[in-house]
Amino acid sequence: METVRVCLVGAGRAGMVHGVNLARHVPGARVVAVVDEREEARRRAAAELGASADFPTLRDALQAAEFDAVVIATPTYTHRDLAVEAARAGKHIFCEKPMAIDAEQALAMIEAARSAGVVLQIGFMRRFDEDFVRARALIEAGEIGEPLFIRSTTRGPGLPPPWAWDTAKSNGMLAEVNSHDFDCVRWLAGSEYERVFARVRARKAEEPRRLHPDFYDVAVVTVELADGTLGAIDGACPSDYGYDARVEVLGSRGLLTVGQVPDGTVVQVTQDGRVTRQAFRSWRDRFRTGYLGEAREFVECVRTGRVPRVTGVDGLRALEAVLAAVKSIASGVPEPVVRHAVAAGEAARR
Repeated sequence: METVRVCLVGAGRAGMVHGVNLARHVPGARVVAVVDEREEARRRAAAELGASADFPTLRDALQAAEFDAVVIATPTYTHRDLAVEAARAGKHIFCEKPMAIDAEQALAMIEAARSAGVVLQIGFMRRFDEDFVRARALIEAGEIGEPLFIRSTTRGPGLPPPWAWDTAKSNGMLAEVNSHDFDCVRWLAGSEYERVFARVRARKAEEPRRLHPDFYDVAVVTVELADGTLGAIDGACPSDYGYDARVEVLGSRGLLTVGQVPDGTVVQVTQDGRVTRQAFRSWRDRFRTGYLGEAREFVECVRTGRVPRVTGVDGLRALEAVLAAVKSIASGVPEPVVRHAVAAGEAARR
């Protein structure tokens, strides 16, 4: 197909990042419809993206509009139903992380896409960020020897949306914020998770903690991978000072660091001797090229039938580690990561 026609499902912050990229910056893509239960949001998004139609539900869109693919950027607990509905209608699927609430939902999404013969790509944009891609290439080339320890940090400047405060709907910050870290550690190590140990606290955000006793805003997780690599994942949200995403990989013959707190190279030195730099204010700023790269990847895979660099199985493997961490929070002890079998031929791109 020459042009991939896309229906954007979810016109919030993440949805509009994908929508703008597809409408303005990805050759061969066009946003033709927007789905959102909020009438004002979907109509505003449709006007901005040049979409000719907007709908309150995906079912309405499937009945009334012609399109080839969906981009799902709605709350996590809605992903499974939307993805399965899209797959059964023969639509290719890009789904934001985290993939789903539990492994059974993720497996249903993978099976639906497999049965329909459609693309299923998960939104782990770090795999398309040039710095992270370079780090992965250096590791694969043996430039730092064997990975021994990987530390991954993600801290968000503000609170997640109110629905995500309820861990029953989101699995908490470790899913909504740190899914990227779980995927990134696995990807850089080139190995599967075996065991995790998680500790969390609610230290800053008073309103979410009052409404949801299980809410937490600071977390640290230690991980063990099958090849012997150790790791640590930490997160905080809100961090206030800015968006902070960094990774350190200690190898047997060297060290790699990826990311920094400051945005760009501008340094201000004042007359009284203070040295200041500006932090990244948003994930949209830090990973602008990564989001664009994953959008281009999705369109290319839809057009050619190629397997995407981030598959449904990759989303499942990150989710499995998150679920083990959630279990560890409750038990207070390290928990094994349960890996689920997938149908023959399904790909995971570690």
